[in-house]
Amino acid sequence: MDTNSAVKEKDNTNLKEPSRYSVILHNDDFTTMEFVVLILTTIFGKTEGEANEIMIQVHKDGKGIAGVYSFDIAHSKANKASKKARDNGFPLKLTVEKE
Repeated sequence: MDTNSAVKEKDNTNLKEPSRYSVILHNDDFTTMEFVVLILTTIFGKTEGEANEIMIQVHKDGKGIAGVYSFDIAHSKANKASKKARDNGFPLKLTVEKE
């Protein structure tokens, strides 16, 4: 019996980065700017300054990126923000788009 037989290990150097997904906030005529800033700071972890910049972009351009995450995290944050908006009577729309 040969105890010196070599075991070949599989080399996984072809790993690629997981896909990234943007959570997009969409402008509407009912959700207040203050509430958008609240969502951005509490759910998306933005600073007050970052949240204000994104809120202004949403207001001016019709949409803005709240953050970029893996698939599960992006959907989780979008769902959490949508629920908080509905619970507060706002129709805030969020979508998730692949980068």
